[in-house]
Amino acid sequence: MTSNVKEELEFVVKHRRHLHQHPELSMEEFETTNYIISVLESLDVPYYRVLDTGVIAELKGSSDKILGFRADIDALPIQEENDVSYKSQVKNVMHACGHDGHTTALLLFIKRLKTLSEQGQLKHNCVFIFQPSEESNAGANLLINAWDNRPDFDAIFGIHLMPDEAEGTAHYKDEELTASANEFHFFVEGTSSHVAQKHQGKSALEAIIKIASEVATIQQFHLDGLNRNIVHMGEMSAGEAINTVPSSAELRGTIRTYEEEDLAIIKTTMAKIKETAELLYGVTVRLEYNSGYPAVRNNGELKTLVETSLKDAGLEAHEKDKPYLFGEDFSFYSTIAPTYFVFMGSRNIDQGFLTGLHTNTFNFDEKVLIKVADYYQAILNNY
Repeated sequence: MTSNVKEELEFVVKHRRHLHQHPELSMEEFETTNYIISVLESLDVPYYRVLDTGVIAELKGSSDKILGFRADIDALPIQEENDVSYKSQVKNVMHACGHDGHTTALLLFIKRLKTLSEQGQLKHNCVFIFQPSEESNAGANLLINAWDNRPDFDAIFGIHLMPDEAEGTAHYKDEELTASANEFHFFVEGTSSHVAQKHQGKSALEAIIKIASEVATIQQFHLDGLNRNIVHMGEMSAGEAINTVPSSAELRGTIRTYEEEDLAIIKTTMAKIKETAELLYGVTVRLEYNSGYPAVRNNGELKTLVETSLKDAGLEAHEKDKPYLFGEDFSFYSTIAPTYFVFMGSRNIDQGFLTGLHTNTFNFDEKVLIKVADYYQAILNNY
């Protein structure tokens, strides 16, 4: 191991593990932001704030091109179960989605470019986005809307660690790379009565059971089996007491799809299910949607650049046939610039890094973060 590689590995281990031990939830990343700022100040890199949490850093290059690189910084409400020295010190909060790694890789990239900048060798202007609240509240959209002095980007790039894919690999595709994420919510209002006079009531429970059973068939009977979609029911409640006819009930779930036509079919079918339940059970049903993150759509004009840069970084590049069904708010950056997002494999069988995103044992080898910085630097060199 060369001295430079050893130094960089020490850098990413130090910063990633500090962030991992001190996770913060979406829009609460105050200490995380302060820590990022402390590293930027130690590198003498200029920065500014847009939202209460998160930070933007900049380095001037020798061209008029402006490239953006984004990392998300928030954690999840999960109790960590890893038995490691750098285990989360915050109860029920954990970096279970790799954002501590995304942040650290971007800091390493900045460290490298600061040296190039001092030597007058930085090719393009670079903007580094440490974005809060990816896991909820669409932090990317909040940041974009609050960014008054936003530069006119030529392109913005991002990555996500992916434990389903082998370490040393990278996975990408043009157009849709992740799914759109939407929530649905059925509210049922019936008529309460005592169980001894149940014929006088209108059972919201019976209606919600019928709704749930019909929603469960949407994926099987109404959608193209060749397309990947998820119609998932995650929460259901009904009733007030064991000896009364339930007067209210609710059903909540999520929809993940990458084809607009499929989303339209799902919504049309749910509307019919709503009407059927009302007719069958004499109840009132309200159906609401909460639109989440749009699908991440990669700009095909950047594909050759990305492929070349992945290979220059020593990564095994794989072009996907179908998108992932994750939601990801990097999608909002495509409203302000051409964008490209890549998943970086972090699965390591020998070290036991096998569990998926959002699990309480998610972990990875920090050396993958050096490869992320290598990829970003290749993007800069090849643009």
